[in-house]
Amino acid sequence: MMRIGVVVIGRNEGERLKRCLESAMVSTERVVYVDSGSTDGSVEFAKSIGVEVVDLDTSIAFTAARARNEGVARLIERWGDVEAVHMIDGDCTFVEGWIETASVFLEDHPKAAVVCGRRRERFPGASRYNRLCDLEWDTPIGVAKSCGGDAMFRLDAFNDAGGYRSSLIAGEEPELCVRIRAGGWTVHRLDHEMTLHDAAMTRFSQFWQRAKRAGHAYAEGAVIHGRGVDKHGVKQTRSAIVWGFVFPIVGLALAWWTFGISVLAVLGLYGAQGLRIRAMSLRQGRSKEDATLLAIFTMLAKPAQAMGWLLYWRRRVFKQQATLIEYKGAGGNDG
Repeated sequence: MMRIGVVVIGRNEGERLKRCLESAMVSTERVVYVDSGSTDGSVEFAKSIGVEVVDLDTSIAFTAARARNEGVARLIERWGDVEAVHMIDGDCTFVEGWIETASVFLEDHPKAAVVCGRRRERFPGASRYNRLCDLEWDTPIGVAKSCGGDAMFRLDAFNDAGGYRSSLIAGEEPELCVRIRAGGWTVHRLDHEMTLHDAAMTRFSQFWQRAKRAGHAYAEGAVIHGRGVDKHGVKQTRSAIVWGFVFPIVGLALAWWTFGISVLAVLGLYGAQGLRIRAMSLRQGRSKEDATLLAIFTMLAKPAQAMGWLLYWRRRVFKQQATLIEYKGAGGNDG
């Protein structure tokens, strides 16, 4: 098996972090935990079980991308022979056997730079929002364009690409994968259980913030790579603007002159698009309940994504420091 290291990032994850670190150390002793100001004893626990700890300088703006980069740097400093690194958020745990499976895949596929598997929600039935996360991560198997927060990277490819773009507050994994693939490497998703995630989402406001963060990531991704072959983030940004801003504004602007018909027309467009999404989900094999849930919340997310796009451009125009858009509050990686 390749020499594998693990980088865990987190803040005030409590018992979730303990499960995460313990699951990592089943497969390797090369584990680095990057903490961003926890007050719940996370650092002390990590050190007590032999995990290497990086305390981030909180005077510098925090991003998950920056935390992961610093974790990789410490990993290489501490274990110079490491060949691949598995990133994982502190609210996740490894499924037994996954690290070994991913390592073998990288060994057998020399041009593979990134490999990931199935990320599942630990408590999908706890709320509709947890269920949405579980459905969101059910993506096609095979050669992929990008990975999520949990993935194993071949260090040569990671370093060739320059690591994560530390300034990104979200969407750092797809952006890195664009650069990795541009270097001739490939990204793969295996039909194998990888990690269990604990979203802990119980309120609509959390869903809204998460969607807003996605809109911010789409906007920034489109600015960075939108003119490339993939047109990274362009389609998602356009969809957020059209459904989140254009149609509602036009419908309301014309409401007086059309006696409200324009508003009804816009609502009809939303309904038709929702039915199209539901039909597509059914064709993909999802249940009627899940297909309906996806359709409704995909459309509800559009205004929030549009707000995230607007926030990105406001910060860019006025040269403001980008800060995290969190949905878990004081703790969590917001993965």
